[in-house]
Amino acid sequence: MTARGFAFFVVLGIVGFACSDDPEPPAQPACRPPPRTSVAPVALAPSPVFGDLVFTNPSEIVEGPGGRFYVLEQKGIVVAVANGQRANALDITSKVTSGGEAGLLGIAVDPAFAQNGFIYLHFNQIIEEKPDAVFQTVIARYESKDGGATFDAATEKRLLVVDQPYANHNGGKMAFGPDGFLYIALGDGGSGGDPQGNAQNKDVILGKILRIDPKGGDPYAIPPGNPFAAGGGRPEVYAYGLRNPWKMSFDRLTGDLWAADVGQRSYEEVNKIVLGGNYGWNIREGKHCYNAATCSTEGLIDPIAEYGRADGLSVSGGYVYRGTKIPALVGKFIYGDFGSGQIWAVDEGQGVPSLLVKSNAKISTFAQDSEGEVYVADYVGGKISALVPAAEPAPEIALTGAKLSETGCVDLANPREAPSRLVAYSVASPLWSDGADKERFLFVPDGKKVGVLPDGDLDIPPGSVAVKTFLIDGRRIETRLFVRYEDASWAGYSYEWSDDQKEATLLADGKTKELPGGKSWTFPSRADCFACHTPVAGFTLGLEARQLNTADQLDRLASLFDQPIAKEAFPPLRAADGEGTDEERARGYLHANCSHCHRAGSGAGAATIDLRIDRSFADTRTCNVAPQAGDVGVADAKIFTPGAPEKSTLALRMRSLDPIARMPNVATRVVDDRGVAAVEAWIRSVGACP
Repeated sequence: MTARGFAFFVVLGIVGFACSDDPEPPAQPACRPPPRTSVAPVALAPSPVFGDLVFTNPSEIVEGPGGRFYVLEQKGIVVAVANGQRANALDITSKVTSGGEAGLLGIAVDPAFAQNGFIYLHFNQIIEEKPDAVFQTVIARYESKDGGATFDAATEKRLLVVDQPYANHNGGKMAFGPDGFLYIALGDGGSGGDPQGNAQNKDVILGKILRIDPKGGDPYAIPPGNPFAAGGGRPEVYAYGLRNPWKMSFDRLTGDLWAADVGQRSYEEVNKIVLGGNYGWNIREGKHCYNAATCSTEGLIDPIAEYGRADGLSVSGGYVYRGTKIPALVGKFIYGDFGSGQIWAVDEGQGVPSLLVKSNAKISTFAQDSEGEVYVADYVGGKISALVPAAEPAPEIALTGAKLSETGCVDLANPREAPSRLVAYSVASPLWSDGADKERFLFVPDGKKVGVLPDGDLDIPPGSVAVKTFLIDGRRIETRLFVRYEDASWAGYSYEWSDDQKEATLLADGKTKELPGGKSWTFPSRADCFACHTPVAGFTLGLEARQLNTADQLDRLASLFDQPIAKEAFPPLRAADGEGTDEERARGYLHANCSHCHRAGSGAGAATIDLRIDRSFADTRTCNVAPQAGDVGVADAKIFTPGAPEKSTLALRMRSLDPIARMPNVATRVVDDRGVAAVEAWIRSVGACP
């Protein structure tokens, strides 16, 4: 469950017990995690529109003419879907820079498409070296001459080109309003905390929602009702004070504009956007002062809804439901979270969101068809699902205050030893957890086997529980359970040990606890778990062949696997302070601690580098590459500057304790001196880029 430190160990199993004089009771699992909580008045089901089609990192979906849908693949492809078949309608990958939060992000179909065949795209463009810009955002128009089956790249007409100072916070959504004008969402320009103050600066268009008339001028006209059309700010601005508005939509009945705005470190928010509205960033994050104990709220508009890190990491906006299949949702705005996979609905009048469903999906975008039904896209899995009524709605189960002893996952009388039929294991390159020691166990239930994926990641079967206990100065602080339920969904739970070391209690949210000797410990929230336990990393982190390939450990665990593991194919990771070359030790550390986010397909902010151990140095995309999310205050810094760790953000972020700059940035407050030393030694040993 926590970002960073979950080298989880799977605890699964079914044990039966019987009394000689009584009927044999049902078999009980050896480790009983908290029950799967589901409020589920709604379920996700394969969409009949999209069937079994799989898309590569879908970033946007809209319905086009003739019942056709357009799905954007982030790398730069517009896919047309009709009758369950897909075809590439437009490929602009040659001009799109893609990765992290950049790529092909938005599409809007002209209301007069039947007459003009126009669509508008929102994408990030590769540019040559340009001071103060890592790439550009482009708003461009394309034309179809075959009713929308394809679009001619040669018809491109650029309406707007915006320099982006950093790689993240690009916004991306576009939509035509009921007034016929084009609305465009742009983030604050990136890095963290809006260092350039763009969101509150009315003279720039970053951190704004724009409104333009794409057919009233060349390249566009300014609607006369825009708040700064006559001066006082950029005339394109419709609303401001936004950090990274990730998806917005108009209520097709009322015309209201809703937008989700991704938070910094603490709060995600949902807003109803009005003409000239100031939504507070970076004065506030949600309803809370940002970087100050108090702040002036005069003129700032509160969000309709907000949520913290217990519920998610990155909000994705959806639509006001106007369908017929789920009557209870009519008139409610539906939105979800990219990190936790949870989906909510909120009614403006109530202001209290309802949790609809929990999923494993990395929710990148929603879609709405002409009937008002809503669809959900999974960024990593690539599938498009429909919201449908749940077969058996289940109530939320209260878990707060539950005891670790109730799970059977740890023998409280002898916690250093694995409970019956659990097997202890270790990892070759431990994840850094603020200096904590760890106890790990692995159990596989009867009749089930652990799969081995081609990259060496282990695929633990449904019903599994990974258990890890953290100790500081010999005292147990926390036990984490990372659970794969029978429906294949995942959840993480933190248990806080009592001072007398006799019991641990389930936490409802993350917290920081002060420890003796001036130390502290950060308990992650349940949503924090999925910052690092990503689908592309196989959810579990330490459970991979390279981590387990130490001494005779793979032989000892061989009976757990569904196939033999070829040891030579997965050489063990090197620990930061272990044997091996400078590069082997550093790359082993980076793979264990960083690659779960920093890899292709993770969708992790500005994570455009790839730190997996099986990538070549050149393929890490780090050497002499300018940092796209800020230089940490070091002029001319690169991610990896050969021979100069003091000018390499790869090492500088590891040494930083600034909450924005620090990497890893979840549930850690202590610098790992040995890990940083290994990375710095590697950087010093490299004379030039490959």
